[in-house]
Amino acid sequence: MNTVESLGYLKGLLDGLDFDGNKKETKMFKAIVDALDNIINDIDDVNDDIDLLSEPIDGIDDDLADLEDYLADCDDDCGCDCDCASEDDIYGLTCPACGEEITVDEDTVMEGGIECPNCGEYLEFEMDDEAEEEKE
Repeated sequence: MNTVESLGYLKGLLDGLDFDGNKKETKMFKAIVDALDNIINDIDDVNDDIDLLSEPIDGIDDDLADLEDYLADCDDDCGCDCDCASEDDIYGLTCPACGEEITVDEDTVMEGGIECPNCGEYLEFEMDDEAEEEKE
């Protein structure tokens, strides 16, 4: 018998005993049963809240596990945007419009261009024929 069923059983016993409603003992028993009923409702509310939170938490946990796996597999020549890229894969340039120093990786160069983060000017990267063939 679960808690809700037990409380229902207690309520039935209390009603079935035909206690005099004016006696102090009867009022006390009813107050105890009412308090137990409130506790059960509070516990149900907490369980509902836990159920609502468990799905997003599981999603965050899965995303974190994926990120940990990704970072564990990362090496010096992974080609990702992390700090592990080798110095050969990083290029420095100066925006001709505003003079801002910009650092880009090889993947950004291969995409053909970016907007300057300072002034918004589109900076186009010219690739030679050999780089174009590698891209395809």
